[in-house]
Amino acid sequence: MTDLKADQRDEELVLDYDLDAPPEKVWRALSIPALRDSWLPNGDLADAAPISSKPGEEVRYRMRDDEPPFLESIVTFQVMPNAVGGTRLRIIHGLAVARAMMLMPRAANSNARSLMRAA
Repeated sequence: MTDLKADQRDEELVLDYDLDAPPEKVWRALSIPALRDSWLPNGDLADAAPISSKPGEEVRYRMRDDEPPFLESIVTFQVMPNAVGGTRLRIIHGLAVARAMMLMPRAANSNARSLMRAA
């Protein structure tokens, strides 16, 4: 890894990495479950199968926090060649799903403490 650039948009966290490995090798590490599990355990994924995939270019997964309230988000991995023969890996972490879930009202039978507010 030679370069890291972080950018936060309204509902996304975008990370760019320049890697020395060729795009085909990075793609295999993202898309083949046995290789992916060595750096991204299935426990971090809401589902081991990708949401969508454009072979050799982009793959999307649903991620789940490992602590309550177990919020879910969408993470997109984009692979493209860089100017020096390596790979530009862009990771886009969509935070909208996690934030939307936080705003959802709790179920009436959730056993959560309720707070009464005076008008």
